[in-house]
Amino acid sequence: MASQKDVKTRIASIKNINKITRAMEMVAAARLRRAEERIEKLRPYAQGIRKMTRQAAENAGGIPQHPVLIEREQEKRVGVVLITGDRGLAGAFNTNIIRDGMRLGKELREEGKEPVFSAVGRKGVGALTFRKQEISGSYTGFTDRPAFANAREIGEELTARYVDGEVDRVELVYNRYVSPLTQHVWRQALLPLQQADVIGEGVAEEEEEGEESEIEKAHRHSSWEYEPEAEELLAQLIPEYVNISVYRALLESAASELGARMTAMRNAAENAEAIMDDLTLEMNRVRQAEITQEILEVVAGAEALG
Repeated sequence: MASQKDVKTRIASIKNINKITRAMEMVAAARLRRAEERIEKLRPYAQGIRKMTRQAAENAGGIPQHPVLIEREQEKRVGVVLITGDRGLAGAFNTNIIRDGMRLGKELREEGKEPVFSAVGRKGVGALTFRKQEISGSYTGFTDRPAFANAREIGEELTARYVDGEVDRVELVYNRYVSPLTQHVWRQALLPLQQADVIGEGVAEEEEEGEESEIEKAHRHSSWEYEPEAEELLAQLIPEYVNISVYRALLESAASELGARMTAMRNAAENAEAIMDDLTLEMNRVRQAEITQEILEVVAGAEALG
């Protein structure tokens, strides 16, 4: 049986862990509120860009021969971008993304296609390196608070690879934020745009907007004149749409990571408190055993003298 001193040392150690995890939970909760606000502010702009891009494509008289809009007849190489975090201590947040990315890579190989991996976040880069997967692009150091400049860098590189023929399709794999307790692994087709949710049929049900107002219906059925022409405007909107899509994925991932970390730290703090309760009972038993032993020794000594 452990001594009283050993149990007290363990209790002090667990108490420190409890303080740290509680502090990390509160920090994650405070930062999560700001991350939720950033997502809410971006969504109307992202929806506006999507509407404008779709409308410009419709008024361009079909899909123009823009490099980003050219669908490949045969897909041989598919870009897979895993959006993970730079840090751990967030439960299964990073593990779920890596597992789904590896599953997607396996599916592509079974279809006779070659996956070309890129990773956002040190955890994704480390996991792909450990699995000896070739990494065509790595982006680290900003996953906890991504800026639009980071999204633009990623979007421009992915677009350049598609235009240059290095990949025939680009898929994003990230955690989509629902609530602090719920995040879903999400696969989003980014390129070509016919397979994305701007021109294609990929709009998710939860993203469908509510009932249109009379003004919105009138705008949708109106004849629009563009300056510059719809084809030229579309060429300017496409890169913006790609960058916004990447930025939204980064923000969703950042909020999901904070939500997962907050939940993980809360669970860790509660587990630490449960362990402290068990150790306190153990310490009481050890102390009682030591007192009993001392009493027995005193009685035995008294009997020996008597």
